[in-house]
Amino acid sequence: MAEQINIFKRKLYSRILQWKEQSNGRTALLIEGARRVGKSTLAEEFARNEYESYLLLDFSKASARVNALFNDISDLDTLFMQLQFEFHVRLTPRKSVIIFDEVQFNPRARQAIKHLVADGRFDYIETGSLISISKNVKDILIPSEEESISMYPLDFEEFRWALGDTATPELLREAIKRGKPLGDVAHRQLMRDFRLYMLVGGMPQAVNEYINTLNLSSVDRIKRNIIRLYESDFRKIDNSGRIGRLFDDIPAQLSRNISRYMPHSLLGNLTKEKEDSFISELAASMTVNVCYHTTDPSNGLAMDYDKDYFKLFVGDTGLFVTLAFKDKEFTENIIYQKLLSDKLEANLGYLYENVVAQILTATGRKLFYYTFPTDKSRHLYEVDFLISDKDKIDPIEVKSSGYKAHASLDAFCQKYSGKIKTPFIVYTKDMTKEGIIRYLPVYMLPFIDEIL
Repeated sequence: MAEQINIFKRKLYSRILQWKEQSNGRTALLIEGARRVGKSTLAEEFARNEYESYLLLDFSKASARVNALFNDISDLDTLFMQLQFEFHVRLTPRKSVIIFDEVQFNPRARQAIKHLVADGRFDYIETGSLISISKNVKDILIPSEEESISMYPLDFEEFRWALGDTATPELLREAIKRGKPLGDVAHRQLMRDFRLYMLVGGMPQAVNEYINTLNLSSVDRIKRNIIRLYESDFRKIDNSGRIGRLFDDIPAQLSRNISRYMPHSLLGNLTKEKEDSFISELAASMTVNVCYHTTDPSNGLAMDYDKDYFKLFVGDTGLFVTLAFKDKEFTENIIYQKLLSDKLEANLGYLYENVVAQILTATGRKLFYYTFPTDKSRHLYEVDFLISDKDKIDPIEVKSSGYKAHASLDAFCQKYSGKIKTPFIVYTKDMTKEGIIRYLPVYMLPFIDEIL
């Protein structure tokens, strides 16, 4: 039986619609994101719904003949006629859109956007993975007529929508504004729902597989395939495999509870410039979320941070789960059983840090954290995440257990008392408040903007 392919509702659709209405052909739209995050599906669904006709050029598999059309764009009338004959599509001025899918495979097509937009006949949507990798932009002029938006894996709300549940997200919005505990029954169910989200993740193929099979072993197989695809992409950037090793080592680095990512043991004896290049290209792939160490939270998070002092998180926590136990068969992968049954060991709590990083990134925030020395030892206080809240700071400490002890958060609030608005403990218990600290169950974090 043929696999059923589900088309999921994505929040980015409304952003693309806003671009169409406001731009009215004056700019092209570039949708950036990691491979397999759903960019092409969303672009084509939008074109199908919002235009009279559309033409999709998938440069990852376009013929040499089609690719060559963009070597000379001096005669746009001929170009458009050739494209319509090639793809058997009738384009109507101001009522049709041309999609440049995986445009990184044809940099000249991307450069042509400047002239195509100036022509004004059609709208243009580009999708791209690894779009800013140096070899993809070498020797081309990046068009200033190009707007860009970032696409991430399905967030928790989109995941619930995919499962046919539109009520829970709205109820959580109301609940976080009320600020009162939900009670044991509701809380336990919501934590089960969220743990399922952590295991499946937000990659559309994995979500589709879960909906079709309800089988986590099948989901894990899909995620392993995506990880292999990423590793193949990394090897195309650097055939030594070192960028792939940086990606693969993220769970191990986080499990050591160290205050920064340590790339040196993986990269060998490299120059600082080359090491920085590898980290930059890994970040550009959008498969990871980079959290930088801010050096002075009182001055604004993005103003003072150390680009050499950072942590790496996997862009999708479902992939993180598979990556953490990639060397084991699914049947041996205890993390699925333990997380689903809420028996996750304390030393696996870094999973929650990864999902918090993913949630904050999906809300459009840059990631920052802060460490500072304790008074009586060589140990450091560490605040897991800091978010800007107007002219104040909201520190976040992530707890999978032992939530009553939060020395780092307390010390930070004392040190920067004039800059703190609301300190948060993000944890696995019900919502509550003690003094100025708000305790949020992790499933509430996606809706934190309702109270900021």
